[in-house]
Amino acid sequence: MKKESKLAIGISIGMTVGVVIGVVTDNIGLWISLGIAIGAGLGTTFMSMHKEDGDDGAGENK
Repeated sequence: MKKESKLAIGISIGMTVGVVIGVVTDNIGLWISLGIAIGAGLGTTFMSMHKEDGDDGAGENK
């Protein structure tokens, strides 16, 4: 999976959680922005986890 895709998945998860919390607390603007920020952190973490495993995305067959 491309690293841009992992970042997008993290942001979408964060934004979804932010929207849900924002609707419940009636403060959507705050929680969407917090959700995007937290999701970007999650996406970056997903990318670094795969980089440590030696997955460079080249799809090398042995």
